[in-house]
Amino acid sequence: MEKNRTRSAGRKIAVLGILTGLGLAAFLLESLIPMPFLPGAKLGFANIFSLLALLLYGLPEALAVVLVRTFLGSLFAGNLSMLLYSMTAGVLSTVITRVLLFALPHVSFLAISVAGAIVHNMVQLFVYCGLTGTMLLLAYAPYLCLMGAGAGAVVGLVVIWTMKALPARFFAESGKKKEESA
Repeated sequence: MEKNRTRSAGRKIAVLGILTGLGLAAFLLESLIPMPFLPGAKLGFANIFSLLALLLYGLPEALAVVLVRTFLGSLFAGNLSMLLYSMTAGVLSTVITRVLLFALPHVSFLAISVAGAIVHNMVQLFVYCGLTGTMLLLAYAPYLCLMGAGAGAVVGLVVIWTMKALPARFFAESGKKKEESA
């Protein structure tokens, strides 16, 4: 019994490490892609791995993936100001996504992913407005909502497809049922 528990804990740590590493790689790659029409905007593909952690293991584990990914990503990218925006938005959008999954079980995961992406963008915008003391940038809000909706839909679809592609035994090892997760 103890051997299975240790093995399961080791597998969980390994999967979370892989999700964090893949999220970090996506985070860093995205920082290299310029968005000429909306400076500072990113596609949010790193969030795929946070959402997978949320569905597979739960909120604490997903927050750990977000925190480690954003800290290391900001450090590796050499942009510590990115840390404040990314970490705040990542944590709040992950919490909101979990709340929505719990409160609205009959709403599609795709819609919840879109809502999470929009929350992420709006939190970053409000953090920026708060730090600079100007509300003029709120004019970007409609564009950030549209971009967040598109990115959230893509991220949501990738997560749904990934969850469907994972073998059933993977869910038994993570403590979730396949039907509950996607």
